[in-house]
Amino acid sequence: MAFEFPSFVSAGFFQFAITPGEPVANLDRLRTALQKNPPVRGTLLVLPELWATGFVYLQLAELSRKTPWLLEQLTELAARYHIVLAGSLVERVDDERGILLYNTLFFTGSDGLAGKIRKQHLFSFWRENEWLNAGESPRPVATVSGCVGGLVCYDLRFPETAKIQCQQGASLLVVSAQWPLMRIEQWRILLQARAIENQAFIVAGNGCGMCNDIELGGHSLIIGPGGEILLEAGEEEQLAAIDLDWQKLQPLRELFNTVAPAPYPFDDQEKILSLAECVQVVGLRKKQGQRIVFTNGCFDILHAGHVEYLQQARKQGDFLVLGLNSDRSIQAIKGCNRPINEESKRARVLAALGCVDAIVIFNDETPLDLITVLLPHVMVKGADWQEDAIVGALEVKANGGKVVRIPFTTETSTTKIIARIRE
Repeated sequence: MAFEFPSFVSAGFFQFAITPGEPVANLDRLRTALQKNPPVRGTLLVLPELWATGFVYLQLAELSRKTPWLLEQLTELAARYHIVLAGSLVERVDDERGILLYNTLFFTGSDGLAGKIRKQHLFSFWRENEWLNAGESPRPVATVSGCVGGLVCYDLRFPETAKIQCQQGASLLVVSAQWPLMRIEQWRILLQARAIENQAFIVAGNGCGMCNDIELGGHSLIIGPGGEILLEAGEEEQLAAIDLDWQKLQPLRELFNTVAPAPYPFDDQEKILSLAECVQVVGLRKKQGQRIVFTNGCFDILHAGHVEYLQQARKQGDFLVLGLNSDRSIQAIKGCNRPINEESKRARVLAALGCVDAIVIFNDETPLDLITVLLPHVMVKGADWQEDAIVGALEVKANGGKVVRIPFTTETSTTKIIARIRE
């Protein structure tokens, strides 16, 4: 079987100490390094995380206005040297929710922006989650020289983020980071592990010097698809690149392929739990430090509005418990003609949704007893409910949790569907 691999001639990194809050100075440093040590044509060059600004949280919203200009400057440099530049910058999105900031890995070639991958996992230890928003749906970027995946620093600790992109066609992974010196051994091990798992080349550009009160580790790396270290920097500023031997990948993946297999390993029916089982599962998840999210409803005829709502609910934490009204409960609320689908069938369909982690069927008209037993961190309900009218809201907030009201964005409902069928 013939595999399709990128055609970058070489790959490298520019490792340097970022001057906080000074994008012009950091861009000048990149220009100077390229003039002194120009890479060969067809090189992919990786820059550190937030290479133009550093983690100056109070200034990020204002500095984000310079990102379009910085990308223009990178395009000019990429065109001058016939290379592709990859590094993370603060990305600004203005919409009805206000100003949203992302830590985004941009890929810039001579023709402009090739694509971007937002950081998926924010590092709460550095308070990143208080200032930035997490990305979603990581997809590799199609550059002029082939498909490339990307991770931003803390993403490196989550194997599935790399795996998803490699299964979509990436056989080269870029890592843009500000990894501390105190954990540099983990940096090296994790990079090698991601390369071995995905049978992929990895090019990792790290910062060096001081970042606030933390010393960054340097040691930018290029890793081969078998986990071998092809190039490693020290702890000082360095621009370096090496030729990539793509011929190594073909025989490796022909021998055995760890990237292609993607079986579905779950039995979704196992998500349907008794209350006792759910209490045990939720207790274990809480001990692991996960944020439990709870919502409830009838979900009689599942439609797009339900699915969008449940997906948004799942994004409020780490584990979504769905309290499902039983047939008896629905009859007490809506009358003897409902539900259309019996509880076991409704539960089975909901269990097939990837955003739902557990389902508990309850008989009461409200899920109050269920909520007081589980005490989730987040209680989710539709935005058509006022917070003081949401059953369980007081109990959740009294336990230190919060209530999130999510609008339905799809103009449909089970009642309308039933009415249309009857017509």
